[in-house]
Parts: sequence; structure tokens; C-alpha cells
Amino acid sequence: MDENRLNWRSNFSQQMIAPHFQTLIIPADSQTTAKNLLNKIDLFRLEATQKLQQSQRGEKGQFLTPCSVAILMAGMFEFNCSDISLLDAGAGIGSLLAAVVCELCQRPNKPRSLHIIAYEIDIILSDYLKKTLELCRIECQNSGIFFTSEIREVDFIKDAADMLHPNLFTQSVKLEFTNAIINPPYAKIDAKSQVRTLLRAIGVETSNLYAGFTIAAAKLLKPNGELVSITPRSFCNGLYFRDFRQVFLQMMALRQIHIFESRQEIFRDDAVLQETIIMRATQQIEKPDTVLITSSNIAEDDLILSHNLRYADVVNPKDSDQFIRILPDSVSQQVVEQMAQFTCNLQELGLTVSTGKVVDFRVRSDLRLELENNTVPLIYPAHFSAGGVEYPTATRKHQALAVTEKTAPQLVANEHYVLTKRFSSKEEKKRIVAVVWDGNKINSSSVGFENHLNYFHQQGRGLNLTLARGLAVYLNSSLIDDFFRLFNGNTQVNATDLRNLKYPSLKQLFLLGAEIGEIFPTQREIDQLVERQLLKVTNPLENSPMTIKNRIDESLEILATLGFPKGQLNERSALTLLALLDIKPKDTWESAKSPLLGITPIMEFMKQEYGKKYAANTRESVRRQTVHQFLDAGLIVVNPDSPERPVNSPKTAYRIEDSALELLRTYESSDWEKNVRAYLASVETLKKRYAQEREMARIPITIEGEIKTLSPGGHNVLIAKIISEFATRFTPAGRLLYVGDTDEKFAHFNEPSLTALGVTVDAHGKMPDVIIHFTERNWLVLIEAVTSHGPINPKRKTELENLFRSSTVPLVMVTAFLSRKAMAEYLSDISWETDVWVAEEATHLIHFNGQHLLQAYSKDENICESE
Repeated sequence: MDENRLNWRSNFSQQMIAPHFQTLIIPADSQTTAKNLLNKIDLFRLEATQKLQQSQRGEKGQFLTPCSVAILMAGMFEFNCSDISLLDAGAGIGSLLAAVVCELCQRPNKPRSLHIIAYEIDIILSDYLKKTLELCRIECQNSGIFFTSEIREVDFIKDAADMLHPNLFTQSVKLEFTNAIINPPYAKIDAKSQVRTLLRAIGVETSNLYAGFTIAAAKLLKPNGELVSITPRSFCNGLYFRDFRQVFLQMMALRQIHIFESRQEIFRDDAVLQETIIMRATQQIEKPDTVLITSSNIAEDDLILSHNLRYADVVNPKDSDQFIRILPDSVSQQVVEQMAQFTCNLQELGLTVSTGKVVDFRVRSDLRLELENNTVPLIYPAHFSAGGVEYPTATRKHQALAVTEKTAPQLVANEHYVLTKRFSSKEEKKRIVAVVWDGNKINSSSVGFENHLNYFHQQGRGLNLTLARGLAVYLNSSLIDDFFRLFNGNTQVNATDLRNLKYPSLKQLFLLGAEIGEIFPTQREIDQLVERQLLKVTNPLENSPMTIKNRIDESLEILATLGFPKGQLNERSALTLLALLDIKPKDTWESAKSPLLGITPIMEFMKQEYGKKYAANTRESVRRQTVHQFLDAGLIVVNPDSPERPVNSPKTAYRIEDSALELLRTYESSDWEKNVRAYLASVETLKKRYAQEREMARIPITIEGEIKTLSPGGHNVLIAKIISEFATRFTPAGRLLYVGDTDEKFAHFNEPSLTALGVTVDAHGKMPDVIIHFTERNWLVLIEAVTSHGPINPKRKTELENLFRSSTVPLVMVTAFLSRKAMAEYLSDISWETDVWVAEEATHLIHFNGQHLLQAYSKDENICESE
């Protein structure tokens, strides 16, 4: 697909490269290209989001699909027919439809026709949807695809029910689709509502609107029709969605499931914290042999974990609840296999788990800051400490509860219990956090457990202390944490979740507990106990799931200690550090090495040693989102074997900095904390030393008679050419006001001159690479140098117009390339009313539309300012 697109672009560019001072005139009706279309639609989304009332959006479950998510979803389709009928139930502004159109238009085997039916009842969104579909029509026309569309401004569930079960009053003709793509509304359905009745009529009982939309869309597919949906993960397990799963999985076959490591980033503009997944399924009863499980941190992340899983491992045919088990890698499969050794449930063990009975705001008058006469301890999650309870502790919460007629039923006997937190998040270090409440340590007849806790007991009474300790060790193990993360997509750890777990036998739990004294074991000791006592592992294997998890957790702890921001504290960064230290799961930190590695060997290490197999062509995220930050922090050095090598060279390699290596070898030793303090104090000195070495390879430029330097690399080679060749030729006597640098924010910045032109630079705005004040014409020339990032496309043009909206002089925008070949890849993306300059053809300039080259364009009057 990509090769054909590049060939087309290359052929197109050969026709369009103009001689000196020739203008390109291209018909206005061909102004939508694949990327340009999506950029325009994403601007629609941001604009529409501001118009919608926040309260109403939450009530209706309106969360518009970001462009990056839409692209990911559209790319999942196979599109196995030449005439496509596409359904979008709840289309919003049409982001998903536009992504499908772009996907189809870029594929080598394009369909003959595309017919879209889009449902949208919101008037504000419907207006944008009409604009989107018109842009889609133009794009399809340009690609030779016959396009038709219809917007239905009616309730989708009602319309679907009428089509699926017509009666005397509704004579709707049933529509059938080859494909459906949906981001359904996320909202609860009242049990007595009409929607609930309509869904029952089409054969599903569900309490959430997104499940209803998914079933209705699936039922409107033709045999073998494809459905791609983005929904909360909550439907995969639990009793609430059992009926939905049974109906859906009976008629649909799962093909691919994509999960996200980050809960917050997918719909970050809408502050949605629900864990979200993308699912692709086909309408067929026969199931495939495997399901493709993919995962990434965020939608635009090109580092994608890929794993093929047996269908029966995703949906066990013998499971009456039809839970959907999403295992992203081979290590996860090992976790499930190990957990299968435990077969007891709580009832068989004679145990029960309940939610804490004390809801503090309902007994506010009975709360006390500390223990006094006729009060008992009130325990919150804040009291959890190292496997036990620290009471009292430093907290502003009330820590005691008066014993009254109202509160007495909410108390339990002061005996031994296991407590767990009810609320955690996917991003937290542990999902299940368990501690032992030792009744012997507090002189009180009763105790109150606050509602944010769960507590394990025996018919309302306490546990044997040894049993309680063994149970707490099991619940705190990395094995349980890994298993729970695989199947729980909520922020809560409810009592029901704990009841659904499988447990060791009483004998095994007592054996575990017998190993525990007054001091609760460390995480590594817990996992070694579980492997030795429960899994009978006498020599932990290198690929042991718990050993792997511990190594990754330790790596994350190191990065946090060294002060890396939250954005770098993820599995990708942890594995990158382990690779650069050549630490395998069974190795000690003392054995760390410093191999010279490129990005590909780093990713190969992740796969071979830690079972994390990433999809091809996903190197950029490791380089851009982890390695760059390691470099900035002085943790690693780049190209120590060849300092003059550009950092964007395919041969670029990295190595742990020497003093950092010495430090990391002392992790978990008694000298660790002292060494960390010394290292952090010296980091700035180290950065300066390596900066001096890299300075030798920097690129010199001359600005107003002063020699400055840019960091090495192809991007800055092009910037140097812009200054020495473009500026002198096309903006003679112009003043350089700004020059960016890949290593630094800028190499030159004449802020007073920009201010004099009315420009106040937004610190959060992405500046162009070069800004020149062409004084002869009194224009501000904004230039982007394209080597790895894109040109000035319509979205970027809008960004620059907003960033420089206060300018008192007209704007001229130029995209610069090193060569024609480099330009060919991006030619179809370049915005109208901008210029293009190619360094290897330095005397030539291309202008997209207009009468004269290098001119300011007046958007309001739709005319060009000329001489």
C-alpha cells in the first residue's frame, strides 16, 4: 500500500516540479488529500467539542473520536468486497467515516463503490457531518470510487429495531452492511426506558447504551460483514454484560482486539478515564483459529505489541459466562497457565469477602479525630503500610468512630482480617493491595472498616493469623497482579472481583503464612515464596512471569528515583533501560553491562528476553519517546564510537553513560541511596562534558555576522542551507528573527524584533524552524524544514496562522526539502497558498495557487497581495 502511494506521489511530482518562477494552478475541487481531509475533520472535532454543552455530552455519552484513533480503527478492516456499504451508528462529526475513506483511497486495490449511512441526532454535530461527507465525496471522486451517502437524523436503536422486527406500524426495509464502524455513546440505560424495551425486542438485555449499539450494528451486517468498534473494556467480564457477550459472541467472531496501556490518553480532550479497547469482529458462527491481540500506549504510538492467541484462549467454549480474556503477550499466557493450578473458590475455603460497612459521610456526627472513650478505630486505605496497618497514622481524616446505636451494626469484632483497597488505577504499581489487620495490636473490642476497603472474614468473624498472612501474601504476589490486570478494566477492585478469583487450598495458604513473621516480606520475597510454596518452582526460570515483572518494576523504580517524569515511567522505558544494561530476567543488577545498541537490537532484546514482541516498523516510539529523554537526562550517550555521525542516521547507536552504569550496578545494595545522591549531583557536569564532545560535530551558520552552530543531523543541514541559500536568494536583506535547533529550543531568537511586528510568541506553540522578516516587502516568512516531520499542510497552516495572528505584517509560509525525492513523499499534503523550496534546486521556487511567487495571501479577501 505505502509503496504504491509513494510511486503515485513520485510520478505526480515529476509533472508538477516547476521551472524558476512558474506557478502551479490546481483545480479547487481536488484540494482534499487523505491527510488533509483528516486534518480538516480533526479541526471540526475540536470546534464542535467547544460548542457542545459539557453536561449534555456526559448525559448523552458524546465523546468524539480523535483523528489518531479513527486512523487506527479504519486500518483494521480487510474490505474484502468491491462494493462497500458502511454503517456509522452515532457518527458525530464523521471522523470515523473520513478515516475509512482515507484508508480506502490509499489502498492499492480500491473498491468500486462506497455507500455510507450515518446516524446522528445532534443538530450541531449533524451540520459538521454534512461537511465531512462532502469532503469524503471529493476524495473518493479523485480516487475513482463511486460515492453516495445518507444522514439519518433519527434514533439508531429505534430505527434498527424497526428494521430488524417490523410490525404493522413500522414498515422499514432492513438495511444490510458489509462494514460497520462505531464509537457508540457511553451511557446507562434505565430499566424502564423505551431503549431497554427496544433492545429486548432485538434479543439483548443490557444496561449500557454502548452494548446496545454494538449488538444492533452487528445484527445489520451481511454474512461475513466486518464490525470495528471502540468501547469500554468493561463488557469483557462481569455479570452485567453476560447476556450481551452470549448474544454477540454467538453471531460474531472476534478477529482483532487492540488495548491501550494508558487509560487517560485516548479521549484526553474529554477527560475519560474508562479503560478502552478497539475490537474487530466478523458476522459468522464458525470461529477462526486465532485472534490478533495488539496493544500500544496511545493511539498515535507506533510501538505496537502484537500477539496471536488461540480463539479458545480468548473465549473458552466451556465458559458459560463467556468471559473475553485479552492476553497481550506470551508472558500473559504463562500467567494464566500458572493461575490454572489454583482451583479453590472462597466458599470452598470457608471464607467471605465484604465491603467495609462504614460510609463516613453518613455518620459524620459520630466521627472522631482520635481514639477516646466509647470509640473504636476507623480504618481507611491511608492506614495501609508494608503489608500491615499503621494506626494511628499521619492523616487529616478522622481515625475513630463513636459507638452508638447507629454505628454499632457497622462494626466487626477486633480480630484478624485481610484488608484490600477497593480503588486503584491501571497506572498504579499494584492493582490489588492487601494488608493484615492484626487485632492483637489494638486494645479495642471492635473496629470499623471504611467503605473504600474490602475485608476477608469467616462468617463475619476474624481469620486465623497464619491464614491471614498467607492470604495477604498470595493477594500481593506479582502473579495475582498480572492476572487481575489482564481481565479487569475498571478502577475498582470490588468484592465480586475478589470472589471470582481462584485461590490455593487452605493447607497451601497456611504454609505460606507460616513463613511470615512480624515483618512483612518484600515484593521479591513474596514472589519467591509463591513460586517455591505454591508453584513448586525451585529454580526460577528466566521467563518466569513474576521474575519478568519484578525486573520491569525495578527498572521503573530506578527511573522514578532518577527523576524521570511520569510520561517516561512506562513499560517501554523500563525495557529500554534493561536492554541498554543487557540485564535478562534472571541477571542481577550487579552484572549490568554497557553494550552499544541501536533501536532495532533494543527491540529484539525486549522480544527475546522479556516476551514483548512488537509489530514491525514501530521503532520510532522507542527513539522519540524514550531514548531522547534518556539522552536529555545524561543517562545514555549517542554514537560514542562516531561522534560526528548524525543522530538521525540509521546507524545511530546508544550506550549507558559510564558513571550511570556504575550507579545502577549498586541498585539494591546498601550504598544505593548514597550513590544516587552523588550521581544526581554530578549529572549536570556530565551533560556539559558530553555537550562539549558533540559541539565538535556541530554545523556552523552565520547570522548578522556572528557565527553560531546547530547540532549535527540532516534536519539542521537543511536549516543551514535555508539560511545560506534560500534567505540570500529570495529574501535579500531580510532579517533572521528565529532559527530552531533539534537539540535546543532555538539557535537564534530576536524576540524584540518579533514583538515590534506585533508577534507575542506563545510558549506552548510549536514554532516554525526559521522566521525571516523580508523587510523589502514587509512580510514575515515562516519556513518549515522537512526531513522527518511533515510539511505545512492545512492543519499546520492553521496552527501557524493562530500562533502569529497578532502579526501586523502579512505572513508567507514556505516548506523546504533537501531534494526532489524528499518532496515527492509529501507533495500531496502541502497546503494551498504556501511555497515550496528544494535545496538541490536552490534557484527554483514552487507556489501552490496564486499569481506571483513568494507572496502574502489574504484569507479574508481571497486575494493575493502582489507587487
